[in-house]
Amino acid sequence: MNYLQAFILAVIEGLTEFLPVSSTGHMVIASAVMGIGNDEFVKLFEIAIQLGAILAVVVLYWKKFFDFSKWQFYVKLLIAVIPALGFGYLLNDFIDDKLGSPVFIAVILLIGGIVLLFIDKMFKNPEIHHEADITNMSAFKIGCFQVLAVVFPGLSRSAATIIGGMQQKLTRHAAAEFSFFLAVPTMCAATGYKLLKGAHLLNGENIKLLLFGNLIAFIVAIIAIKSFIGFLSKHGFRVFGYYRIVIGVVILALYFSGIDLTVL
Repeated sequence: MNYLQAFILAVIEGLTEFLPVSSTGHMVIASAVMGIGNDEFVKLFEIAIQLGAILAVVVLYWKKFFDFSKWQFYVKLLIAVIPALGFGYLLNDFIDDKLGSPVFIAVILLIGGIVLLFIDKMFKNPEIHHEADITNMSAFKIGCFQVLAVVFPGLSRSAATIIGGMQQKLTRHAAAEFSFFLAVPTMCAATGYKLLKGAHLLNGENIKLLLFGNLIAFIVAIIAIKSFIGFLSKHGFRVFGYYRIVIGVVILALYFSGIDLTVL
């Protein structure tokens, strides 16, 4: 991997991590197109640069994360993250296998896109406008929705948790923000686990690439988060549904036309 390739992947991560379009799916396909998808360090890089995106959430919502008097906030995040951590650990080999399947990712993108076309009409009359009003049980149920993104790479962690929030009567705005908050412990755990497993890959040059990628992902994620909240509140999910369907169709068309995307 060179710095241009690292830059491209980091921009994709920053743009898509908090959008309901699957950052993992986009990076996996981009890596395959660039011919670096079979590199073990690239796979580690795609997970590790999530730290930059996480830092963007912490910086933008620093008052929320560092107000230690509101201990209930941390309890809700802990409760919500437990299901994904458990299933992620148990299904690690299955997840790695499916991340190597462009067809699987494309199909999940398509299915998720179709769901997003109708999701705004499914959950009407929200009652919860702020994180403080989310109960521990609702937090746990939202965390269970996050498991779907663990089991089905390409679904989008963001999409799963926002839909879970809306199912629990949260407004789109509140559901998106809680999804951002929940991303912090979830992605910290996933990144830490991958870094421990891939510690042997961390030589001097690779560490520089990781630092560079995290910086780019951080900058782009800040812009993406600010833009996404406003767009989602006004327009809903429909445009993201169409986008996912188009991307899924393109991937399938490339695959079945004989272009080798199985280098992952």
